[in-house]
Amino acid sequence: MSTVTDVVDELRVLESEAVHIIREVVAELERPVLLFSAGKDSIVLLRLAEKAFRPSPLPFPVLHVDTGHNFEEVIEFRDRRIKEGGHTLLVASVQDSIDQGRVQESTETSGSRNRLQTRTLLDALEGGRFDAAFGGARRDEERARAKERVLSFRDEFGQWDPRAQRAEPWSLYNGRIRRGESVRVFPLSNWTELDIWRYIAQEELELPPIYFAHERRVFERDGMLLAASEFSTDTENAAATTEWVRYRTVGDLTITGAVRSHATTIDDVVTEISAATVSERGETRADDRTSVAAMEDRKREGYF
Repeated sequence: MSTVTDVVDELRVLESEAVHIIREVVAELERPVLLFSAGKDSIVLLRLAEKAFRPSPLPFPVLHVDTGHNFEEVIEFRDRRIKEGGHTLLVASVQDSIDQGRVQESTETSGSRNRLQTRTLLDALEGGRFDAAFGGARRDEERARAKERVLSFRDEFGQWDPRAQRAEPWSLYNGRIRRGESVRVFPLSNWTELDIWRYIAQEELELPPIYFAHERRVFERDGMLLAASEFSTDTENAAATTEWVRYRTVGDLTITGAVRSHATTIDDVVTEISAATVSERGETRADDRTSVAAMEDRKREGYF
């Protein structure tokens, strides 16, 4: 049986590995950026980046790809967290991409702006001349992400080829890139959802309140509880009921499902996750249900 000391030691090993990755990338690449959604994984990633360079400020900015369909609590937290940390926040807007004709918004009832983020992200990386982007993805989230290396190389078009990845023996990372190429970096690759929550507890990190159980107006679509909002149809909002729910992941509110829960503390959430048999994305992300290879298809195009 594992003890509290075992868990703490395991988290310190994961923390040390992530800090090492962040420092290595900053040493090898010229213009990194950290992707920040104000979700739990990116909150942990930001804390690790701060630890990697303290007491100096972060040597790179923080980038949020904003769909415009956000949970208000998350945006409020994003702005406050970045301000308190003294970091530089860049916001890449999907709405701007739509207005500029770079992408076309879906007119389907169940359509979301999630896939549109890819073009907005690629434009932001190109515009900022960023050659490395830190992300909070974990291998346990989804099968396509399980295929990805810690350093995920992208061609001059920002696209990913899962068959052309570099080996990383003994945690040795080769960050050399050709002109026009870039790399996505995932320091949390070896973490699990449970590791994330235990680290949040250990570091006493603040989270947006939607991660804890609260009463919210939700409606059911395809077996998933979605938030009633101005982006839902009148019929869906009319069918909404008030339920005790929380969110396991943060994203575009039009496709991010809630789970019924009364977990109001971190300990409650850890207990709930320990008993879960479905991954967070499998249970709460409608965009991953469009096909078996939905995430992999998006990643090939340049998605996170």
